[in-house]
Amino acid sequence: MTDQADSSTPKPVGTRSVDDVDAETKQISSQILDIMAIKGTMSKAGPGVSTCEGAERGKLFLMRHPWSLTGKSDAELMKAMTRLKEDLPKHGWKIVGYGPNSSKAKSLELAADHVAKKFAVKVEFWERNSGGDTNEPMLLVNVVSACYQVPDGEKVDRF
Repeated sequence: MTDQADSSTPKPVGTRSVDDVDAETKQISSQILDIMAIKGTMSKAGPGVSTCEGAERGKLFLMRHPWSLTGKSDAELMKAMTRLKEDLPKHGWKIVGYGPNSSKAKSLELAADHVAKKFAVKVEFWERNSGGDTNEPMLLVNVVSACYQVPDGEKVDRF
């Protein structure tokens, strides 16, 4: 899944309605939040539809759900990252990356794929005041579905 965006020709993994993928995206985000097992301030945005790379708009789509969770302390969020690394595989996820990213702050990043559900997730841990900026400790989460074809008679009408 992580190499899907690099393909020059989009290849849908199947046919599904936007509403079905939207509902599953919300469920997966909720499961990830449950595994984190922390309370904090969560961003309000919900999943959004995107056109698959190189595809004609309205024919193929994927779902993205970027959200964030602001916690009380770096230590609390580090524990949440550890829980994700340890517990996601118990729920069918394969950890495909874990470690500092290439940003100035070298933020800890986790990337995982769920082959059966055809989803990927990336979680980035922003420590308090990281990278020279003033910020609260935060986890940035991005849940992304595979590319799907819309069923016959339907079209993607929300972006």
